[in-house]
Amino acid sequence: MLKAGYRSLRATAGGCTLLCAAGLAHAQSNITLYGIVDGSVLVTSRTRDSATGANDGARVSLSDSGLSPSMFGLTGKEDLGGGLVAEFKLENGVNIANGGYNNSNGNLFGRQAWLALHGSFGEIKAGLQYSPFFLALYDLDPRGCSQFGSSLVTYLDNVVGTGVFNANALSWTSPVIAGFQGRAMLAPGGEAGNFQAGRQYSLGLRYDNGTLAVEGAFYDGNGGGTVATPLPTTVPFVGRTLGASYKIGSLTAKASFASYKVAGGFSNNVYGGGLDYFVLPQLDVNGGAWFTSDRHDTANHSILAAVGANYLLSRTTTLYAQMGVVNNHGAMTTGLDVDGAAENSALYGTRGTTVGGNIGIRHMF
Repeated sequence: MLKAGYRSLRATAGGCTLLCAAGLAHAQSNITLYGIVDGSVLVTSRTRDSATGANDGARVSLSDSGLSPSMFGLTGKEDLGGGLVAEFKLENGVNIANGGYNNSNGNLFGRQAWLALHGSFGEIKAGLQYSPFFLALYDLDPRGCSQFGSSLVTYLDNVVGTGVFNANALSWTSPVIAGFQGRAMLAPGGEAGNFQAGRQYSLGLRYDNGTLAVEGAFYDGNGGGTVATPLPTTVPFVGRTLGASYKIGSLTAKASFASYKVAGGFSNNVYGGGLDYFVLPQLDVNGGAWFTSDRHDTANHSILAAVGANYLLSRTTTLYAQMGVVNNHGAMTTGLDVDGAAENSALYGTRGTTVGGNIGIRHMF
């Protein structure tokens, strides 16, 4: 988009869970090691030169996390009785191409690191976690926030990891009532005498009746504060999103709108939509398109479109293939892939049309 880049970032959305509070007799507890290993061969017809922004030529490379983020984590849960459950999660993002950190804020457990308590009141969570804004965008993506050709590319291109990995955060998720569920998050910036510095908050509301789902979310984050991460997670911006999905049998249609207004910078609108269809129980095909426009200057715009097919060899191993195209006009720099395997990331594109694709394998454990 209209931001100079940080080249090796990604993200995807993750799951739930865990702490344990000891001491209750007969409490049931467990700890699980889990993870994803994902790699592909990525081909792009054009590559952005990080120094000049010009086309640096075609590229063929091994791409870490072509479909889902490579990572591993520990999760634990304890039944405290009386309807209370304590949980924890520690999750690390890794790069299978070089063994380094990836898919995170750059820290050891830079994807998620939190404690939670569940009950009839819903869920209270404390620690590094996803914002309601990012979770809404994930729900509304017809390609499941794939690392290639999805709304995840436009998200990171706008604000890097801000709103995805929220440090020092406290959140509450309501129970589901008549199909409605709300989320709220507050992350104090930690600066003495200045509560506004680095403060981040986000709100989300979802309605789902099993066929129709409607979801909206808001995000507001300030610069400053005491949080420092290797990859930027405190870009000051205001974000909004609204969208819906409709499910008929094995077919799901989704449409969404997202807005990114970065303090002192650009202001982009992103309109997206697409389809996800399970042709067979083991074969999923999907496609989506996202149009991005600069509200200050509509000559700066881009369109990103991609399709993918995922074939489940087993419950844990998937073969996949994806193809996409992106066309940038003016100063827009939308890329194709959340890739950090090469010096010039495909996250940021160059002016004109870029075509690309990847073929890979994902194993979950």
